[in-house]
Amino acid sequence: MPYFDMASAAPLHPVAREALLAALDEGWADPSRLYREGRRARLLLDAARQTAAEAVGCRPDELVFTPSGTRALHDGVAGAMAGRRRTGRHVVVSAVEHSAVLHAAEAYEAASVGVDRTGRVAPADVAAALRPDTALVCLQSANHEAGTVQPVAEVAELCRTAGVPLLVDAAQSLAWGPVEGGWSLLAGSAHKWGGPPGVGLLAVRKGTRFAPQHPADERESGRSPGFENLPAIVAAAASLRAVRSEAAAEAARLSALVDRIRTRVPELVPDVEVVGHGTLRLPHLVTFSCLYVDGEALLTALDRAGFSVSSGSSCTSSTLTPSHVLKAMGVLSEGNVRVSLPPGTSAEDVERFLGVLPGLVAEVRSHLGAAPAPALDADLVVDSLGKLCPIPVIELAKVIDQVPVGGVVTVLSDDEAAGLDIPAWCSMRGHTYLGSAQAPQGTAYRVRRAP
Repeated sequence: MPYFDMASAAPLHPVAREALLAALDEGWADPSRLYREGRRARLLLDAARQTAAEAVGCRPDELVFTPSGTRALHDGVAGAMAGRRRTGRHVVVSAVEHSAVLHAAEAYEAASVGVDRTGRVAPADVAAALRPDTALVCLQSANHEAGTVQPVAEVAELCRTAGVPLLVDAAQSLAWGPVEGGWSLLAGSAHKWGGPPGVGLLAVRKGTRFAPQHPADERESGRSPGFENLPAIVAAAASLRAVRSEAAAEAARLSALVDRIRTRVPELVPDVEVVGHGTLRLPHLVTFSCLYVDGEALLTALDRAGFSVSSGSSCTSSTLTPSHVLKAMGVLSEGNVRVSLPPGTSAEDVERFLGVLPGLVAEVRSHLGAAPAPALDADLVVDSLGKLCPIPVIELAKVIDQVPVGGVVTVLSDDEAAGLDIPAWCSMRGHTYLGSAQAPQGTAYRVRRAP
């Protein structure tokens, strides 16, 4: 069963498995002790730190291991903000950051910088968001949903000029190479590159003001309290070195497979939008959205067909809220599929995926009733109140071609996702989106039919 969800968690690398098993026998003792077993554990920990630091591009004494990537991000934000508390409580984040960064920033005065339709931040917009009381800027190296690579080096330079530290979430990109530029703090997560879960890393470069915000502890330079999970740390460092040694060849091979998906999906499936930047992107990740499709239904159908994929789809049974990444990009959010290929993915598996996808999309659309309605002769109102996306878009699509050219269809909907998906549908289909207004119930979205 092909696994196409490396962006969530990469399969455990064989080197990680070997290192983990070996470290369970050799690295169980307390590395802070002076007896033989402790010294042996300390050697393993120091070697792992050296290996990880080389991969990150920092000094070993600048890097600590944390219980997760999320913990590294939270500690990084809190420590950097506390270290610069005299400057202020203003923090700048991009609108497409991982939720861990956005949640950490909620404790302060956060300013969000928007992105373009590819999901990329403009350095000038970051510069415009800086204030005299800005204590920290946060920017991911690459986006976890769209795969777009961010201009970290340019943002790092403007932050250096302004005297503001830059924290980089490098979880999605560390497997492929170090993050360029003069960043101040960097976080990563082992399970994203083929290491074991439960290991993160946080690098804080010398000269960066940093004050840990948890109870004092002598371990990990006081920045990550608690007994180190040494076997997992050893496995994480070993696997990072291993995937880096394979990165150049695998990146080229997987990028060609992703190009194949980006090209063929719109050819095979009608009414599809491929999102994210076409060239400034991670080599293994592609995301596309299908009109008139429920994302969960499509993912379930793909799972039955033997493919494990993920989604940034807006309406989920657990939250019923749009993906903040797709919302910030202003792209279609319904029927979203994220494919992220792990190393070793074969071209045959990709071709099989492309072979089953069109039929499954058609099946889901058929179940939702995405078919043309009888002809109508005048402007009309479509009542989609109480219906979740993609139903309001489907009902709009049923009638738009039947009203006269220049005619207006008004869709009534109380689903927040309609505010994203109806404008995106208009852009894809060439119709004019006239805007929205509050209605007695829900919101009225007005669309004018194009010739």
